Amino acid sequence: MTNKADLILHNAKYVVVVDEKASVLRNISIIIKDQKIIDILEVAKESNWQTEKYIDCSNHLVMPGLINTHTHTPMTMLRGVAEDVDLQGFLEKVWAEEARIMDERGTYLGARLGALEALLGGTTCTLDMYLHPHMAHKGAVEVGLRHAIGPVFFDFAGPDNLEWNKRIEYLKKWPEVIKQIGGAYAPLVIQPHSTYTVSPEHLAEIAKISQELGAIFNTHVSENQSENDEVLSRYSKTPTKLLADANALENTVFAHAVKLTDDDLEIVKSNEVSLSHCPGSNLKLASGAFDWVRARNKGVNVSLGTDGCSSSNDLDMWSVMRSAANLARLVTNDAAAVPVAEVVRAATYNGAKALGMQDRIGSVEIGKEADLIVLDLDAPHLVPVGDPHGLLVYAAGRSDVVHVLVAGDPVIVDRIPTKVDANQIMTQVREHIGN
Repeated sequence: MTNKADLILHNAKYVVVVDEKASVLRNISIIIKDQKIIDILEVAKESNWQTEKYIDCSNHLVMPGLINTHTHTPMTMLRGVAEDVDLQGFLEKVWAEEARIMDERGTYLGARLGALEALLGGTTCTLDMYLHPHMAHKGAVEVGLRHAIGPVFFDFAGPDNLEWNKRIEYLKKWPEVIKQIGGAYAPLVIQPHSTYTVSPEHLAEIAKISQELGAIFNTHVSENQSENDEVLSRYSKTPTKLLADANALENTVFAHAVKLTDDDLEIVKSNEVSLSHCPGSNLKLASGAFDWVRARNKGVNVSLGTDGCSSSNDLDMWSVMRSAANLARLVTNDAAAVPVAEVVRAATYNGAKALGMQDRIGSVEIGKEADLIVLDLDAPHLVPVGDPHGLLVYAAGRSDVVHVLVAGDPVIVDRIPTKVDANQIMTQVREHIGN
């Protein structure tokens, strides 16, 4: 008796599972139905299934989609506007430019461009932070990205010109807003920009709402020493201690976390806070070197992020993996500091865990939603395949991604987006910024 499938990924030469054993399967077919992986089997047993949709994965590698746990997707519009500056200089330049072009339409167009760039590069899910989040979400999900985002908070009006009470009103409407926009499932998110732009009283207020909603609480923390010094001078506390005292560490993700003290790291560990490591941005802005091994040895969940395109200039998670791996070796003076399989896990499963979605996505396992990417191995820089995990970290790149599935939906096929016109998106962006 044969069973009906929605899609079959046929005869993958390698499947990088991202389970606890760092398993790699060979000559495997993956059966997809109702958005989920329902079988993983040897090619010879594929005849038990029928479908009208096949993707031939011969001489290809299948793996979970990459998960970017810190980015500002619409900032594709601001690529290159703040070069050769540190974090504080970056913020000064970018906030001025945001006020000029990042209205609702600019945010929408930038999100579409960013989602397109992300998906073409194999990123299937992002934890995004940006102004006008309803427009960012609308733009991203139209392209096919699994997109976690929520209202952003500042004590001041900010580039989006919203006073605090208006931000709270917007937050209370957010669950219904995001439900109406739709897209692949992603958790609710609430996002104070940082402890230097949101007061302790306001942090406590929105943390309480976040917990009532069961949302992810996402914020920038200890990105560089100047940030730590500023917060210490104001409150006599580190950013982490300030957040702890505001009861803001439930379902929390810290972006950057470069300058955590030993006491900070203990707080992070005891509250199961996830850290999003953004090596490209941290290196470019000279913010410092996050010590991955120190956090890992404490049992802290470390995921990876690109940051936005005005501080890292692209949304390339392959570059992030490579930079993170090499930086860990440099910081520890240990060539085995973070094994390659752990780097791949950080870019996939750990990202899902940060979002509370590890039971849904982040690995190639039966029952999980089919957020999968397929890489073509027929390229000189991918021959031969020694260690598949090492290949992914140190040799593979965005151009090797040929097919991308989000919740079982092929949103990129043969390197072409299926839901949008890429040329139209790029033309609209150029027109909006006058480029």
